[in-house]
Amino acid sequence: MIRPKIPVNPTPTGLHTPPAVIQPTTITPGNPVPPAPMTPAPAPARPTVQLTPGAVIAVAGMGTAVVLVVGAVLVSMLLAVAITGTSVAVCALVIRSILSTDTRR
Repeated sequence: MIRPKIPVNPTPTGLHTPPAVIQPTTITPGNPVPPAPMTPAPAPARPTVQLTPGAVIAVAGMGTAVVLVVGAVLVSMLLAVAITGTSVAVCALVIRSILSTDTRR
């Protein structure tokens, strides 16, 4: 009922199409195109970025916020690992204590 059904491939009939015949083509030489003169491309006009004192303070504030958030995440991950390790160590001590008192009796 739950067994997978394996599809049965039909046996080949032996009929197949012959491979296509590749006909040689003639190559006609074309006229060579002279290379374009090497002129430097004009530099794109880029607007100059002017930072106002308010923009500098905003950028510094955003950088500080990013550093604080990343630091909080890393500290919380370290704390989670430390708590997990401590709980595993306590469990190991309890299990060892239970097993050692059981063998003494």
